[in-house]
Amino acid sequence: MGITYNEKEKVFKLDTAKTSYILGVTDEPGHVVHIYYGKKLRGGSSPTPMPGIDKKNKHWFFDGAWLEYPTAGVGDFREHCIEVKTEDGCNTFEPLYLSHKIYKGKPELEGLPATFAEENNCMTLELVMKDKLIGLEVTMIYSAFEDVDVITRSVRVRNTSGKVIRLTKVLSACLDLNNEDFEAVTLHGSWGRERHIQRRKVGHGRQGVSSERGVSGHQDHPFAALVTPGTNQTLGEVFAMNLVYSGNYEIRYELTQHDSIRMVAGISPYNFEWKLRHGEIFTAPEVVMVYSCEGLGGMTRNFHDLYRNHLIRGKYRNKKRPILINNWEATYFDFDTDKLLSIAKQASELGIEMLVVDDGWFGNRFDDNRALGDWVVNEDKIKGGLNYLVSEVNKLGMKFGMWFEPEMICPESDIYRAHPDWAIEIPGRDPVRCRNQYVADITRKEVRDYIYDSIAKVLRSANVEYVKWDMNRPLSDLYTAGLPADRQGEIYHRFVLAMYEMQGRLISEFPDILLENCSSGGGRYDPGMLYFSPQIWCSDNADAIERLYIHEGTALIYPLSTMGAHVTDCPNHSNGRTTPFDTRGKIALAGTFGYELDVTKISEEERDQIPGQVKMYHRYNDLVREGDYYRIASFRENNWYDCYMVVSKDKKEALVTYVQVLSVAAHGMPAVKLQGLDESITYHVDELDRDINGDVLMNVGLPVNGEFGDFKASLYHLVSQ
Repeated sequence: MGITYNEKEKVFKLDTAKTSYILGVTDEPGHVVHIYYGKKLRGGSSPTPMPGIDKKNKHWFFDGAWLEYPTAGVGDFREHCIEVKTEDGCNTFEPLYLSHKIYKGKPELEGLPATFAEENNCMTLELVMKDKLIGLEVTMIYSAFEDVDVITRSVRVRNTSGKVIRLTKVLSACLDLNNEDFEAVTLHGSWGRERHIQRRKVGHGRQGVSSERGVSGHQDHPFAALVTPGTNQTLGEVFAMNLVYSGNYEIRYELTQHDSIRMVAGISPYNFEWKLRHGEIFTAPEVVMVYSCEGLGGMTRNFHDLYRNHLIRGKYRNKKRPILINNWEATYFDFDTDKLLSIAKQASELGIEMLVVDDGWFGNRFDDNRALGDWVVNEDKIKGGLNYLVSEVNKLGMKFGMWFEPEMICPESDIYRAHPDWAIEIPGRDPVRCRNQYVADITRKEVRDYIYDSIAKVLRSANVEYVKWDMNRPLSDLYTAGLPADRQGEIYHRFVLAMYEMQGRLISEFPDILLENCSSGGGRYDPGMLYFSPQIWCSDNADAIERLYIHEGTALIYPLSTMGAHVTDCPNHSNGRTTPFDTRGKIALAGTFGYELDVTKISEEERDQIPGQVKMYHRYNDLVREGDYYRIASFRENNWYDCYMVVSKDKKEALVTYVQVLSVAAHGMPAVKLQGLDESITYHVDELDRDINGDVLMNVGLPVNGEFGDFKASLYHLVSQ
């Protein structure tokens, strides 16, 4: 395993436990070409001849070669990764091999989140290419993880020209493949229905997913997988990319005239232009690449292990999260200290462990039209002050958390009246508002310092142990007084870098705080945010049945431990559906688990179920958080029932969640074929009080006990005997 270099053939081979990635350098002039990515190969030589170049027909080479980092202007008319403008107007860039180094471990990316590794479980290749004519250098960074089947890629661009060069497109990775009649698996949605799985055949032309909203977004997702026909959870080949970035992005794939597929990923070139002076470096975000020959399930478990072990950090990385109750759907803006303490007192008696005060505790915030940016406690609502409220909650044996929206400013606020230029808007133009709020210009140091210091002052004033960081609108009216006219194309990326800096400061100053990211629900649910927070609010729609779709798509890539999931009131506040309280609890178990309702007003029947749900969480959370996830059946596909399971790493314990969404009498109840168990182990199924062999459970199936009616959920706990 690791990375090797065959000097004679000029071939690099990157190995993980089950995969190989091979690239090489052609003879003069020295282009870097892709050779292979897939199932692990033995030996260190190229499985195919290196392509040659006929100078009389150089165009033919560029029009069909598998280039590791294709560029614009040289005759490669497929998707490419970088576009430049020099001072003399040249936009052609032809980088050639210059040098390389191979070393143990993995570098950090300046200003950007990225996966991390120790020297003993990862090796890195840095391969430098340069266009000597224009003086621009590109370093491609590849890291091969030995404990998971993952290759990561990123790029550094350095100006050595002595002049200014403008970058108008800088993607992070490219992958060329022979066409195998691929289908694309992507995630799409909108507010309240994020990350629904979509699958469609890849045709000729350019296709893909992207965001131009300044955030990764509800609508598309910075992920795409190419899969061979017939690929399911257990069989088929998968080539996947996931971008570790939280702003504008694109992942494109193209079936070319030569019947090959090209796939690229990185920052969207939309309104992007970066001024690079002599000696300066631009660093592009990281792309996570996963190959699986064990279907989508194999891909999923590789992503989960990578993100749990090599991306998420901090105190709660491998720790059970406190069961919280959030007051938003219980009270909205209508609350005070007495109301909050009444909720906390009842919740503490039921076993809930944290009270989170959502929007409305600050400034003149009595509705969503005002006060964002005025991060000062409103003591007309929080009577006695924040420290008093927190102390009273702590006396109940509960932790305390708070909501913030640091990247926003309302026009009706003290901060906007004092500093109107601190909002992102175009002078003289009627601004595009959303929720009557502007985006704060955190690209300016004085703005982000003021906002951070205001928030940190609140957190320092009391024993706050959780922060929900929200972001409720996309970016528009792009202009900043902090940059000259020729640098306005840097705003989108600088905004993301500034947000990362602020969250980095927060978790550095307050390392014991549990940070949960949010963006109108799941509008910024991406690997970049997981680097700062171990969990993200999955969606503002917590309806149990809609969450089956959302959880399935989210868990396709991200560990269950990252999915913010709550039991909420019914009829559901987003879609009006009513589901059993028991079902809401069992579906929320496949996440961080908590409550968002007025526990003092729900029925006695529902309130009496909470202690049992709390016990259920504490019994199973270690398994849910740390185990291997298997998707067994999809209500999205069968329109009948949903089923998934988590298996401990030693395969001695498993938890199966079965949700009978629609009662279908003519079919009876299915025997659900399980996955991931040890065939040689006999498991006791607690709910059936039966001992069943692992091979029987996987090949014959688990006989589920369905109940009459819709929206019924059951758990089956399996323990080795």
